[in-house]
Amino acid sequence: MPVRLAHPHTRQSMLERALAAGSLQPVFQPVVRVDTLDVVAHEGLSRCAFMPGELSILDLLDLARMEGRLAELELHAARTLCGAFAAQAAPGRLLVNLSAHAILHDSLRPDDVLAALSSSELDPARVTIEVTERDVVESPARLAHALGYLRAHGIRIALDDFGNGHSNFELWNEIHPDVVKIDRYLINGVSRSAGRLAIVRSLCQVAESLGTDLVGEGVEDPADLRVLRDLGIPFAQGFLIGRPAEQTVREASAESRQLLRTPAVPVLPRPRGPVTQRPTQVSHLLIEAPAVQPRQTNEEVMALFVDHPELHAVAVVKDGQPIGLINRRLVNERMAQPFARELLARKSCTALMNGAPLVCDENRSLESLADVLRGEDQRYLADGFIVTRKGHYLGLGTGEALVRRVSELRIEAARHANPLTFLPGNIPTTEHLERLIDGGECFTVVHVDLTDFKPFNDHYGYSRGDEMIRLLSGLLSEHVDPSLDFIGHIGGDDFVVLFQSADWEIRCQRVISAFNARAPQLFDAIDIIHGGLHGKDRRGEPQFFPYTTVVMGAVELAPPLPQRAQSIAMLAARAKRHAKRAHVSLHVFSRALAAT
Repeated sequence: MPVRLAHPHTRQSMLERALAAGSLQPVFQPVVRVDTLDVVAHEGLSRCAFMPGELSILDLLDLARMEGRLAELELHAARTLCGAFAAQAAPGRLLVNLSAHAILHDSLRPDDVLAALSSSELDPARVTIEVTERDVVESPARLAHALGYLRAHGIRIALDDFGNGHSNFELWNEIHPDVVKIDRYLINGVSRSAGRLAIVRSLCQVAESLGTDLVGEGVEDPADLRVLRDLGIPFAQGFLIGRPAEQTVREASAESRQLLRTPAVPVLPRPRGPVTQRPTQVSHLLIEAPAVQPRQTNEEVMALFVDHPELHAVAVVKDGQPIGLINRRLVNERMAQPFARELLARKSCTALMNGAPLVCDENRSLESLADVLRGEDQRYLADGFIVTRKGHYLGLGTGEALVRRVSELRIEAARHANPLTFLPGNIPTTEHLERLIDGGECFTVVHVDLTDFKPFNDHYGYSRGDEMIRLLSGLLSEHVDPSLDFIGHIGGDDFVVLFQSADWEIRCQRVISAFNARAPQLFDAIDIIHGGLHGKDRRGEPQFFPYTTVVMGAVELAPPLPQRAQSIAMLAARAKRHAKRAHVSLHVFSRALAAT
């Protein structure tokens, strides 16, 4: 029977059973230092021993809250945990959960809390109270005062589940905790989420300023643990390190300890697209504008333009759905021709409409229209576009506004990534290279370039050139290990890959083979027959250029490493130039040469 639906007498009976000796089963989950994975503490947790599988500890806490006995139950759990921890002679600290509600309960004095934690002769200086709160703390200052008494007796204070629930910066600032535990919502998946990473980084800065130690909770993925180590977060807890168990442990799990034997600098997640990720939709450019029916004449359309001088175009709508768009400038030009009025004025307006306008749902993202702007058909810049809602006409948008906003998005994206591929640009690539140098382990830098790309771009235009660059970008992303290898797009058709994968050379050869097989498909049929295209070299002289291919220059690095990122980048660029001159796909500088 759910606790909330249980009869009051039943609730009281269950609570009395919970407060009896042996009613709660203590379990302990290890907390480790991230840099060494030494176990330094255990969090004490309680399970319902008298109704296993039927009643959770959260149900029991809810029941105690309903009966006004939450503080009594929490102190009973604390005494049980301290007794079991002392009986095991476990080293390190014990973390005990107490809610702010219980600490501030009118019937509870700080001495009662201290007595509960000291009942088993466990030194209070080895206890950390984790302040938990499922409700809003109405008086953080009052809570801070109550905790101050406990702190004066050697007990340390932790703020639990920060980043979720009701833990907040006001509470952090008021109670000045020794430890803040970052909630698993932020930690679990931090290696894959640029948003979570940005928040955790900010918390690291706050903690450093306030002198607070951080614990990352909910660590289940080795990649997340690597990120915590890279960020300098000192402590971690989670299923990867150790699950709650009746017995305390002396060391972390073998899987987590493996990280120390395989040192690697994690590749931190970065945003794909504009850094803000703010949704920008077609509806944000909507202009409410009248429409015309197919039966209306060109003369009526001209009168509409006179009445609405701000309109650049008018939509033709049938049964609520747009079927065409009439451009003001085109109408003026056509009607200004000799005899045009006599011939066209009374005809249907469909005679002058564009029957294939750009039609966009109001929820379509503006970024998705970037390819339209790069396309060969530039009528959309003059005509603008029609905005619909579930297929029905809603209004218009101008090409000018679209170009301006998409350009703003591109500029915003370029702050952190190449605007064409959204891969990290020069600055983040240099930052990661410096992190690899600081890590002091072996890695390989590969400079990637395309042969004869400029003639291809000049011959076919920027749209086709961008398509080729995105092909290379996609293949690089497909063939690296994203947890170990970093791809930077440093400009034009130049990329840099920072490999920690031991099989980096095999990965490079796969990229080379895949690109060289697919790139010819971007050439016109006649050029495919000839095996290349006729163009002009950099001096303007006619020349035949074969298919564009990939060329790479690699530098293998081992300790002692060069201390300047720029010198490593110059070596990789030199290796790439050597590959081009030698007409080979991949040239590798030896470790001995790289270390000089």
